[in-house]
Amino acid sequence: MYNLEHYLREVSGLDEVTLQPAAGAHGELTGVMCIKAYFEDKGEGAQRTEFLIPSAAHGTNPATAAMAGFKAVTLKEAANGNIDLEELKKKVGPQTAGMMITNPSTLGILEPKMREIAEILHGVGAQLYMDGANMNAISGIVQPGDYGIDVMHFNLHKTFSVPHGGGGPGAGPIAVRKHLAPFLPKPRIKKNADGTFAFDYDRPKSVGKVRSFFGNFGALVMAYIYMTQLGREGVRRMSQYAVLSANYIRVMLRDYYHVHHDRTNAHECVFTDLKQDKENGVHTLDIAKRLIDYGIHPMTIYFPLPQNTGGHGAMMVEPTETESKESIDYFIECMKKIAQECKDNPELVKSAPHTTPVKKVDEKTASTNPQLYCPMCLG
Repeated sequence: MYNLEHYLREVSGLDEVTLQPAAGAHGELTGVMCIKAYFEDKGEGAQRTEFLIPSAAHGTNPATAAMAGFKAVTLKEAANGNIDLEELKKKVGPQTAGMMITNPSTLGILEPKMREIAEILHGVGAQLYMDGANMNAISGIVQPGDYGIDVMHFNLHKTFSVPHGGGGPGAGPIAVRKHLAPFLPKPRIKKNADGTFAFDYDRPKSVGKVRSFFGNFGALVMAYIYMTQLGREGVRRMSQYAVLSANYIRVMLRDYYHVHHDRTNAHECVFTDLKQDKENGVHTLDIAKRLIDYGIHPMTIYFPLPQNTGGHGAMMVEPTETESKESIDYFIECMKKIAQECKDNPELVKSAPHTTPVKKVDEKTASTNPQLYCPMCLG
């Protein structure tokens, strides 16, 4: 675990790491708690009441700010999907504790002005938090610490091979700069002069324990093995493959589906149902259900939210570095077929899936008038 902390310090470019948080959102909360403790230690706790959250942020970001006791202030983005610096300058001030930003963003777009954003925040004494959910686009290529990040979390179950889904377990370590290190959860690992290890409980400013010491230990071991096997160059190559796969999909499908930001993207690309809805009344949910008939688990849908995708349902495709070209080509072929089906036989798509034991349900009725059964008494 000491070595894994070292690896994550290298990837982040930051000074200290804790492995305690059990998931990405838990890491967010831990990081923002450290920021809050930092300002309270400086005597600015009552003054720093707001956290800026971009409109395309992960939904956990405003929830994290609120749970930590801050007011979440929405920051609208520019037309190109990046942070609007003028909007940022208007909303930042002495009341600002920090800003949470995902880079690359949920739209799959890299933010080119991270240093300017950091300078604006640091100019008023605020902190810059990075949601590291999308580190599989930049790991080994750039260190977030180099462009001004003060604290960030890792989703090891997205970036470093730990299984994702099915309820976990995940892992959400956080990395911080030196000035935030005293507030990290305790105990910390320390290496003695003779090469032995010990637990350091003497952390009077710590936010306290947020979970059992090693967090989800099994998940951490898997990430450690993955990073050890890859090495420094392998981690970089992992990110390059993820970005290459996503851009390949965007280019191959942009004539079939609307791409809200048709530009070089990072690890994921976002399509919408604009063409299919406008021409044949087929929606994102229909397309996702039809994919099941082709043996493909649907992509994330309706996220990012419509205000970030021109008012239409999103299809967020994230192939990751582990998909082969053959599997990606099969996905592209299926998406092209579905686009043609939307034109030739839209009812086929609207009534999908056809190959599953449970067919398409009336989701509105299922939500507003559910029929609930007791599995114990089968009634």
